[in-house]
Amino acid sequence: MKTTAVSFRAAKGQRKLSMLTAYDYTTARLMDACQIDALLVGDSLGMVMLGYADTLSVTMEDMIHHCAAVARGASRPLIVCDMPFMSYHLSPEQACANAGRLLKEGRAQAVKLEGGADFAEHIRLMVRASIPVMGHLGLTPQSINALGGFKVQGKAPEAAQKLLDDARALEAAGVFSIVLECVPAPLARLVSQRVNVPTIGIGAGPDCDGQVLVWQDMLGMVSGLSPKFVRHFAEGGETMQQAFNAYAQAVQNGTFPAPEHCYGMDEEVLEKLR
Repeated sequence: MKTTAVSFRAAKGQRKLSMLTAYDYTTARLMDACQIDALLVGDSLGMVMLGYADTLSVTMEDMIHHCAAVARGASRPLIVCDMPFMSYHLSPEQACANAGRLLKEGRAQAVKLEGGADFAEHIRLMVRASIPVMGHLGLTPQSINALGGFKVQGKAPEAAQKLLDDARALEAAGVFSIVLECVPAPLARLVSQRVNVPTIGIGAGPDCDGQVLVWQDMLGMVSGLSPKFVRHFAEGGETMQQAFNAYAQAVQNGTFPAPEHCYGMDEEVLEKLR
């Protein structure tokens, strides 16, 4: 059954929701055949697909290009597309216009934006325009310079209260779900209890209504330090490197291509060539 923003929201209290990032057609097709509820075309593509140091350089054109590819590959999960840095910050009207582009040109079925009560009016306008909106609180990567780095958010009393207040403001504005990133598990549990829309955790403990991970992280494809909240469900990076090396060796030693990989032709044709 197709997952929609309506059915996604209705799952709160009924079952846990699963979401993974997706950035291309081939991966989306694989995920479409699995039990994933939603695919997030995240602006994390800037780091894991394009090699940027952060998400700030990602453009609307980047998001539209990758989202359209995912939409061509997946028909069952809900497709949520991130609104990139400065695509919604200037005004509610700018936010609504760019969100509309993600739906029209990128074929997204919902958008996600970072920030709390400051963007409530932006969300209200988008919801009035029939654009489903997912919120994002806690560690918001587009604000990395203001936050001073990738740090757990909401540990101090004032910060914890603000996060809870922001969650309530997002719900009142009309979001159908809220991502909580790098939030202490007890606070994420409290927020999940206090709002009536699903919370989707990433580094926010087990009591959120669902979870999201970057697929390259959960398959062990990112070298270097891995965030504490990431679990490797398979060593995909190691498997790929083994396959790449095996291919290179087979080419070098002449075992690939073998006869079964080749096309033949009539010898008489060859004999007539001059």
